[in-house]
Amino acid sequence: MSTVNTWTTTQHFWLVILGFCVAFVPRFLPLMLFTKREISEWFNEWMKYVPVSLFTALVVKDIFIDSATYQVMFTQIPEMLASIIVIIVAYRTRSMALSVIIGLLGVFLLSLAIHV
Repeated sequence: MSTVNTWTTTQHFWLVILGFCVAFVPRFLPLMLFTKREISEWFNEWMKYVPVSLFTALVVKDIFIDSATYQVMFTQIPEMLASIIVIIVAYRTRSMALSVIIGLLGVFLLSLAIHV
């Protein structure tokens, strides 16, 4: 079963323009709102935790939750050990780039060394 694209060039053009608007407007509006006002200190302090919490949620979900059954699992030993190494590196260096590189290398090397 194959699908045939029956859209015209004009429809493709408008799809690209609308996609641009959908991606651009949510980024542009907060930027315009917050550049003209003074941001309170408590908000700045609170926003410092957003990247860490998002990164943690993504990593924990990938390591401890099986995406097929949504059950907690403890079978990904190399990833768990690499995450401990990354926590130590991130705490000591405060470098996201170095933490990601060390994490990728750690998962690779530990998965070669540990056959689960």
